[in-house]
Amino acid sequence: MTWTWVSGVQGFGTGYGPAADVDEAIRALAAALPGAGVDDEDDADGDGAEGMRRAFESGALASYEEERRLARLLAEALWPPGLTDQIRQVSARLGRPLIRLQPSPRVAQVPWELLAVGGGRDDDPRLDGDVRLIDLADIATSVPASLRRPGAVSRNAPAPDPDADTASDAVVLVLDPRVPGHRADSPLGSVLGRPGSDPALLSLVQRRLDTGAVVPSVAAPAEALRRTDLDRDWLSEVLRKGARRLLYVGHVSGAPVEGGRSEDVALHLCCGPRTTGLTEPVRAHRSLSAKDLLLGTLPLRADGVPGAELWPAPERVALIACESGGDLRFAESFGLASAMIHNGARLVTATRWVLPTSFAFHRLAGLPESVRPLTDLVVAVDDAHEDPDPVRRLGAWQREQLDRWRTDGRIEHAPLLWAAVTCIVR
Repeated sequence: MTWTWVSGVQGFGTGYGPAADVDEAIRALAAALPGAGVDDEDDADGDGAEGMRRAFESGALASYEEERRLARLLAEALWPPGLTDQIRQVSARLGRPLIRLQPSPRVAQVPWELLAVGGGRDDDPRLDGDVRLIDLADIATSVPASLRRPGAVSRNAPAPDPDADTASDAVVLVLDPRVPGHRADSPLGSVLGRPGSDPALLSLVQRRLDTGAVVPSVAAPAEALRRTDLDRDWLSEVLRKGARRLLYVGHVSGAPVEGGRSEDVALHLCCGPRTTGLTEPVRAHRSLSAKDLLLGTLPLRADGVPGAELWPAPERVALIACESGGDLRFAESFGLASAMIHNGARLVTATRWVLPTSFAFHRLAGLPESVRPLTDLVVAVDDAHEDPDPVRRLGAWQREQLDRWRTDGRIEHAPLLWAAVTCIVR
């Protein structure tokens, strides 16, 4: 590993992790995470549900002491102490720095924020000997080098339609869209629960209505949830008219890492089987894959249009769904997050692993229905994307969650959920 300081700070360094130590740490992390496809928390007999149950009942991220041991193991294998010393020196003079990480595929799921990097400090007794990397720095994930070429994005992303009747500062909300052919209690069913039952979600939509244009246009906040008309053609239309933000909360289907086809990762909108696309329909539904976002209709017809023209991404995109940032686990990263950046986004907030829904917390951890950890995450990401510095804002919320986790160890504050999200920047 190597590091370099920029923005007026001089310095660089190198380090290494012994292969056996890295392998041990990654195996321990994998054992603590929910298994692939476990967003289907209602499938009590499926492998996904069993993986989620293990994560809650015996996984290291669900117990403070076990999680702290895992954080130490990861730090000892993956993080050079010399870099921690430099971070402390810089922060003492200039304040909390920003770390931009570019992980290799093998360590793409590591929650770097949690790494236990040293003892406490006399001026901050709150830490009580448990200092994590996020206590010392704000952390973002860098896009693959192929997406950081000067001008690469500007060449691919067209300007908004000047004749559009939708304001370019619109916020596009895709909140738990109904997937055709799938009931609310099915694997591709609801992730946010019954529309109108969550006051915090309704407040989120109302805030966006009060502060600017919202797409789709709704008369009441509940109308933004579980819609049936948010398909890829609708999304193309609204994005081509111009938007400053896109917030998607729903389902993402991953692709097996061993297959090496990150472009097959797909998100689920309200697309029926007759929708034009590059994935095969399943049960009256065709998903929107990263390959669609990249290639558009070029492979389908002679007058095809590239994906960046069909779905030009706004500067800030949030994909709150299972492994929405999973393309970083592939040697060739062409998944959803990379596709959004290729199509014009400057920042994509995505997740490293499968997310437990609030219903999973209710069923597996016995939390009352009024406690909705997934909603808290959605609200925090939405607030961060409204902030001039979204990375710092999201990091501040994660530090609040970590403080609560250290204080009471309650499952709703466990990093099982909040440490999954990262801001991917170019």
